[in-house]
Amino acid sequence: MNMKRVMFVGTMIVTMSFAGTAWSKSAISPIPLTEWSIVSINTKDESKDELMNALNQSSEENLYQDLYAGKSLQTIAEENDGDFSQVVALQVNQLSQQLDDRLASGSISEEQYMAQLAELEELVLESATTSYEWA
Repeated sequence: MNMKRVMFVGTMIVTMSFAGTAWSKSAISPIPLTEWSIVSINTKDESKDELMNALNQSSEENLYQDLYAGKSLQTIAEENDGDFSQVVALQVNQLSQQLDDRLASGSISEEQYMAQLAELEELVLESATTSYEWA
């Protein structure tokens, strides 16, 4: 047998045997992403009804069309005689619950929790008053 072939095959076998255990685990640890949503599209979510009531919207389709047209939640509430403060409070409560869940599961530290909680209302208020134009 050719000596080059023996060396080549031997090197491949050794490499594969050492690397075999490394391939079973990912070397990259993903960073947890924030899963915040201003409007839940899930129709089975009970908070959906609360949001629709706060915005005084008759249907989910109307809300979708208004948002797609670039209207802010504040504008939608004002146009339909809704309660904008209730919209903000509802979203702050939902996001606070998500933060509580993330802290309980260990995906964020106490320090991260406190920092995010401190800016939560400002973030929701800014988002709810901003109109988004779709290109």
